[in-house]
Amino acid sequence: MRKHRLTLALAGPILSALTASAQTLSPAAAPATPEPPSLSEVTVTGNRENTLLLQTPASVGVIGTRAIQRTGPMHPQQILNQVPGVAIAVTNGEGHSTAIRQPFTTSPVYLFLEDGIPIRATGFFNHNALYEVNIPQASGIEVVKGPGSALYGSDAIGGTVNILTKAPSVMPGVELSGEAGSFGWKRLLLDGTLATGKDGAARAAVNLTHTDGWRAKTAYDRQSVSLRHDQALSDVAMLKTILGYTKIDQQTGANSALTYNDYLNNPTKNNLSIAYRKVDALRLSSAYERDMGAALLSITPYLRSNVMDLNGSYNLSSDPRIEKSNVNSLGVMSKWRQDFGGALKPRLIVGLDLENSPGTRTEDSLNLTSSGTGADRNYSAYTVGSRIYDYKVTFKSASAYLQGEATPLPALLLTGGLRFDSMTYDMSNNLAAGTTRAGTTTRYYGQIASASVDHTHLSPKLGAVYSLSPNSSLYASYNHGFRAPSESQLFRAGSGALADALSKAQLALALKPIKANQFELGWRGAADGWSYDLTLYQLVKQDDLVSQRDLATNISASVNAGKTEHQGIELALGKAFNSQWRLATALSYASHRYVDWVTATADYSGKEMETAPRLMANTRLSWTPRDGTRAELEWVRLGNYWLEASNAAAFGKYPGHDVFNLRVSQSLSKGVNVFARLMNLTDQRYADSASVSSSTAVFSPALPRALYVGLDAIW
Repeated sequence: MRKHRLTLALAGPILSALTASAQTLSPAAAPATPEPPSLSEVTVTGNRENTLLLQTPASVGVIGTRAIQRTGPMHPQQILNQVPGVAIAVTNGEGHSTAIRQPFTTSPVYLFLEDGIPIRATGFFNHNALYEVNIPQASGIEVVKGPGSALYGSDAIGGTVNILTKAPSVMPGVELSGEAGSFGWKRLLLDGTLATGKDGAARAAVNLTHTDGWRAKTAYDRQSVSLRHDQALSDVAMLKTILGYTKIDQQTGANSALTYNDYLNNPTKNNLSIAYRKVDALRLSSAYERDMGAALLSITPYLRSNVMDLNGSYNLSSDPRIEKSNVNSLGVMSKWRQDFGGALKPRLIVGLDLENSPGTRTEDSLNLTSSGTGADRNYSAYTVGSRIYDYKVTFKSASAYLQGEATPLPALLLTGGLRFDSMTYDMSNNLAAGTTRAGTTTRYYGQIASASVDHTHLSPKLGAVYSLSPNSSLYASYNHGFRAPSESQLFRAGSGALADALSKAQLALALKPIKANQFELGWRGAADGWSYDLTLYQLVKQDDLVSQRDLATNISASVNAGKTEHQGIELALGKAFNSQWRLATALSYASHRYVDWVTATADYSGKEMETAPRLMANTRLSWTPRDGTRAELEWVRLGNYWLEASNAAAFGKYPGHDVFNLRVSQSLSKGVNVFARLMNLTDQRYADSASVSSSTAVFSPALPRALYVGLDAIW
């Protein structure tokens, strides 16, 4: 009885692992049978409750443990691109820009979670946040596409990515995986689990990674530790404690954009070699859940620390500086779920999330040594100049939400939700009010002695699922999302002329949240050996930040004046032809355009957005001729996109690319497996990103052909 009750209460209870074999750690140990369709998948991200994917009124991509192990991702791109409508681009090391129902962007329009808890505090967004989580040793990944603010609050506009930790087992087991490959790549993964007294189990995972980088001065090191302890407290109560720590040290010039000639003929060139990024990220949470049959209580206190020391490559040409930030968070997420009897089978979920996140930011200007001009400028050295920002800021939030479900017809499930967010920033400046200056330059920065900014927001959602059969359902949903201004947008307005700097800082305090509304229709199911998930969506984003010139002051500053439209179709399709051959594909076709986008220099309204490919596809054909032997050929297709917002024919489009990857594995004996990955099989020259710089088209070359080999051993 205990095992059944706890399995209902928690997504990954320890007692559900009693019958698990240690061999589930090995990607080659699985028998050569067709993989079942995903209809029996249980997702937790869409509504913070265990829900069958077939009964979820949202577009959710689910990546399981086996897929992660077989892929062996060295970068989030290599696993998340398997979800339709999701594309990740490499910036530096494991750094990334993301495209989920948005163009490729580093803007704060995504929410990244670990076991449902945000990786970073609202207002302290980092577009690279997925590198702070140990993805290669995760148990799964869930991607909820589109707004998710009704459950999770700010940031969830383009999508929510939830990395799931691996549950421990009471059956002891150890896995050691080592690999090496091109460009000085080395990785050691250690994973162990064991029982801890009565009704308890623990798991520890270690990830040690190094690469020299394939371009000049692009080395990267990471050390990650993931610890999880699950403890049954009684027949109906359980405690799940997670500790995650990641340390990263990387040279960040890997995204150094090159002129077309260098892109083709000298791709290892790095114009931004002085850039670097150092990260320390710590997360600790302890989730208490009590299952009372018709009711479930969940309380999860957590703390985290995010420290970053950054010389950003993207700053060098315009505002060179060393940025140091330190944010510590203390919060609690609490939830009560109640099931009521009766024909409608009503369910009510109510929750309260509280967080207090004090942080600091310091920035020092840089004096650069460079050569060349325009898009060919090379930055080779720097000295640290004057301090331009130094402040403390505390973010506080109190958010209440509720969600209701009912079944008015046996085949129809209706859901509705509402969340109210109250958020406050309190800033105190360590610099005197007035302006600071970057050395002897004409760049001045406005300083306000102190400021307090408050935002409140109401986020609704509605959904319906209609079961056509036990293996097929239709769903429709409306979701609203928002993104509160970040602390840097509010209190770091950027540089200007001496007469403008202070006014610019004052204008930034008036920024409001960006808002988004999405309508979605979907059809998922399985028939004749095929599994499918088809989605149509339209997402409109309003009050986006646009740089405009204030008519009263003649100062250019960011204002809430932009509107964009994003609409498309996404398809996940899978087919097991027999015990040996399986095909899986993730396809999307979308349009992203400016509806109302007037900047200080131009009107882009009606134009297609830049770095917004219409076509994105990932197709995998796997062959398993016998137990323990497997090969997979992957085809990654990215369509063309405009290089800049005016859609000028003079710059044209990036033509898109087709990249092929091959992964093979072979079991040598029980518990021992060798594997290899050949990335960019045809040695295709393609770009991780392309844009316009100094009126010149520039391209960031992607990884050439690279080979990696390794060995797994399980005890």
